[in-house]
Amino acid sequence: GPRGSHVAWMLPAAPLGGPGRAPRRGRCCRPRWGCSACPRWALPAPCSSSQAPCSSSRPRARPLDTGIGHALAKYLDNMGFIVFAGVLNKDGPGAEELRRTCSQRLSLLQLDITNPTQVKEAYLKVSEKVQNTVNIISIAPFVNNAGILGFPADGELLPMSTYRHCMDVNFFGAVEVSKTFLPLLRKSQGRLVNMSSMAGGIPLPKYAAYGASKAALSMFSGVMRQELSKWGVKVAAVHPSGFRTGIQGTSELWDKQEKDLLENLPAAVRSDYGDDYLQELKSYLVRLPAHCDADLSPVLKDVLHALLARRPHGLYTPGKGAYLPLCIFCYFPVWFYDFFISKLFSAELMILALTV
Repeated sequence: GPRGSHVAWMLPAAPLGGPGRAPRRGRCCRPRWGCSACPRWALPAPCSSSQAPCSSSRPRARPLDTGIGHALAKYLDNMGFIVFAGVLNKDGPGAEELRRTCSQRLSLLQLDITNPTQVKEAYLKVSEKVQNTVNIISIAPFVNNAGILGFPADGELLPMSTYRHCMDVNFFGAVEVSKTFLPLLRKSQGRLVNMSSMAGGIPLPKYAAYGASKAALSMFSGVMRQELSKWGVKVAAVHPSGFRTGIQGTSELWDKQEKDLLENLPAAVRSDYGDDYLQELKSYLVRLPAHCDADLSPVLKDVLHALLARRPHGLYTPGKGAYLPLCIFCYFPVWFYDFFISKLFSAELMILALTV
């Protein structure tokens, strides 16, 4: 369908034969003096750490057709994990492909993460399956991967519905699922991995709604990492840069989102920005895939490290361009970071803010 593709969540149990030793993967940002964008710091301080385009009705995470969630489910299944994958449509083409290509270790569960009833039902089904399986309950990591992008545009131009939709799925949905499954994670001393975004760690133009929701998720991840450590639960956030996942949606959705934006735009604001600028926003989406990396392996390997490493990082930054801007934002004055973004991140390069 037009909503694209992504795993709503997945609960990969230990690989057959035990978790083994994780590869040394991933790069963690650990600023010397601390930074609001980084979940792991040297000094104690508060911290912070898909996806289909928004619909006009209640927002929902994308089914498991393509993207990082789809690739991650296959990747973990191929490595011998027992995977419980939440999908928006169990009868959709993405779910059918997983049934066809993956082993019987992978189980698909119907799950709209904005639907509390489906979240609870998914938890009960997983709990029932693992309650008598010692090898599974002994190490039960959990990956939150659902999310939506919305229409990339200046924050002043975005309708409030875009902000609410992004928060509902990217933040509130992830929190709902995390809280529901935390009793299982605490019992198993498992792992919680939240798929945030480069835009959730640093401010980037055109991503006010998306970035704010991902920043909230990153902050949630950081606080959970601190609070759940006493239970032996390790929490990590992943901030990917630009990968080709289909997050931008279809031309039909672009038309609808553009129409919603223009209909909610005051005449004075539209006049100030100009029609040429507004038209350029849509062409930005058209150009997006050409500048994204089709190879998802950096993200998959970082997630694997977060799941299996004895000492996982608090933050992973897979992909080109994800690490340097974060370091500049953390170490340099704000004016220098803004200058860096304005000069080096053209409209063509700003797509590196996207994640799954």
